[in-house]
Amino acid sequence: MGILYALLPAIFWGSIVLISVKLGGNAYQQTLGITLGAFLFSIGAYLIKMPELTPLIFAVSVISGIFWSIGQMNQLSSVAFLGVSKAVPLSTGMQLVSTTLFGVIVFKEWQTMTVILIGSCAILFIIAGVVMTSLGQKKSGGNEGGNFKKGIIILLISTVGYVGYVVILRWFHIDGWSALVPQSVGMLLSSLAISLKQDPFSKYTFRNIIAGLVWSTGNLGLLLAIPLIGVAVSFSMSQTGIVISTLGGIYLLKEKASKTSFVIAGCLMIIAGGVLLGFTK
Repeated sequence: MGILYALLPAIFWGSIVLISVKLGGNAYQQTLGITLGAFLFSIGAYLIKMPELTPLIFAVSVISGIFWSIGQMNQLSSVAFLGVSKAVPLSTGMQLVSTTLFGVIVFKEWQTMTVILIGSCAILFIIAGVVMTSLGQKKSGGNEGGNFKKGIIILLISTVGYVGYVVILRWFHIDGWSALVPQSVGMLLSSLAISLKQDPFSKYTFRNIIAGLVWSTGNLGLLLAIPLIGVAVSFSMSQTGIVISTLGGIYLLKEKASKTSFVIAGCLMIIAGGVLLGFTK
């Protein structure tokens, strides 16, 4: 069941940047709209499940939501410098390395040598796939080097946010259902604070509520998967949705690829890595 839960964010998160870009707005409006959708989703989920909410659960989950806002806003900001089909693979690679190190070294999630070998091969497949998809992207010329450096710096900040969002809940052993409402409160308040000077309540903000509902479905899948199969496996599998965002950037958003064969091969390697990760549990 944990593997099935982890596939939900792969599908829904793989689509989220594409959906948000299509819905329009700047990174601030998009992030705020997503958090509004996440908040509405969490209220509905809470009324159905009525999970326990202690002061510790509430405080830690709010902090997790703040970390997410940092990760999401900076990932969306990087698209302006790198494009969807390059930003998302690079972001995925950074997140995978960081979360896997936490899962394996800090939480001791891979115990036997066989599991370590399989898991390591899976991660190598996914990272190699990320590199290949990036190499297959077409350079735009002009200030390509400057844009790339800016994009990488923004993605590094984004990675810190995303890793903190996942790891802190695992550290305190907080259940996914319990985290939903306070996490969405942290997301909403931090996104609003960051967006105040950026015309936060535009039509694009409210359009992106749809993206927030999509994101929330994937988020719930990840939070339910982590206690069952661990951070390293669940988060890594969730990131295989890069295939959707990469190919969607090329074929739906019409971003140019100089070596489409590289991109397709990279996507296949990512899928293979995700399948291998499933064998570690």
